[in-house]
Amino acid sequence: MSILLTVLLATAAAPLPMPPAPPATLRVDVQHSGTADREAWALDRVVVEPLPWPGNPARPVDDTNRGANRFEVLDAKSGKLLYSRGYSTIFGEWRTTDEAKSLARSFQESLRFPMPSGPVDIRVSTRNASNAFAPAWTVRIDPAALDIERASAPAPAQPIRIHYSGDPATKVDLLILGDGYAADELPKFEAQAKRMAEHLFTVSPFKEHAADFNVWALTEPVPVSGVSRPSTGIHRASAVGLRYDIFGSERYALTLDNRKFRDLAQYAPYEFVEILFNGQTYGGGGIFGLFSTAAADNDWIDYLFVHEFGHHFAGLADEYYTSPSVYGPASAERVELWEPNVTALHDPNNIKWTSRVTPGTPLPTPWPKAKFEAMERVIQARRAKLRADRRPESEMTALFREELGLEEKIFKRSPVRKAVGAFEGANYEATGYYRSQLQCMMFDRSGEFCQVCSDGITDIIELYSAP
Repeated sequence: MSILLTVLLATAAAPLPMPPAPPATLRVDVQHSGTADREAWALDRVVVEPLPWPGNPARPVDDTNRGANRFEVLDAKSGKLLYSRGYSTIFGEWRTTDEAKSLARSFQESLRFPMPSGPVDIRVSTRNASNAFAPAWTVRIDPAALDIERASAPAPAQPIRIHYSGDPATKVDLLILGDGYAADELPKFEAQAKRMAEHLFTVSPFKEHAADFNVWALTEPVPVSGVSRPSTGIHRASAVGLRYDIFGSERYALTLDNRKFRDLAQYAPYEFVEILFNGQTYGGGGIFGLFSTAAADNDWIDYLFVHEFGHHFAGLADEYYTSPSVYGPASAERVELWEPNVTALHDPNNIKWTSRVTPGTPLPTPWPKAKFEAMERVIQARRAKLRADRRPESEMTALFREELGLEEKIFKRSPVRKAVGAFEGANYEATGYYRSQLQCMMFDRSGEFCQVCSDGITDIIELYSAP
């Protein structure tokens, strides 16, 4: 036997090298507190989660410049940047409310990253007056410290595999958490979670990237069906702490109990979470890098699920500006926003989406704004009355359908109906901020993302999936 053949046979018989095992997942829980004009952080606890790190090892550093905050993990000895992510917070939204002007509050947050091999410094940055990141707080974490919580209780429930494309390390992992489902409603939750995942992948650009996602579903049954809605006197025990009426907005639904939410979510691989809650009343919410929520039994659930996920997943700004759910007065100074789909238009010749602008389109772009706003004033007044009178949800559904129909009549003959330009009215303000197209899922309930939002979503998919 020749030497070459012997080598080939030996090579063929040798086992293939195994890929390295993913590191553990380390979670640093913090308290973020303050008022409208000051903020502070404090270490709460450090937890080793029960599942390995699901993230993409090829993209540990976030270069997308998204989020109101950013955290960085730096090697304590060398200062080398090991990991970073942009994110936003509930505290950041709360501090724009009137309550924050006279009251100090604290909100829980979590910073998750792959287990380091030695001590690291966690550096949290916030946006300064010019919207650039500036360091605000640092804490040293030693993964060998005795006070790190390393033991996990048995999983209260097992995650359901809804949509599986491969190794979590090379995919975007979305976890659909349920809340408000009683024990006999668990099949209902599973069916709704599956339907929402299927719908998500009918909407571009998620449709084109379905193979880059894994989707999981997980919930813990509650004693009584439904979730809390304090404005109507409804209070329910909750799986993750979700309720309506956040910050006094009847449709805003979040959980303020970060520990409860994280302690359930940790039993499934996840980078993003949408809380699908057992409610009929129109409502939801979405915070970049934290979670999004949607009322599962509402007639507009398809829109709610994807719209709110757009906030959470890609940091997309709301492009509407006539809704009553605005927490503070119009800003006096228009700084350029970090969100990819809204601009202050300081330089029309060099806006964020210059490459997408339709040739020949003027910037700013004329559109039937006055007619639209006149229609919206009537719709919003009727909406407020329906809620004040506690009318059936079917009447709100009918109003929203009427609103979309009236909008279509106003827009259908516009010469810029499909153009990419700079349309004034976005980010909850009628003047000073601009969106890229006349319609988009972040502006209305028309069901599609604009080109600029699609680009912003694709950037995040690429950050979390294998290159």
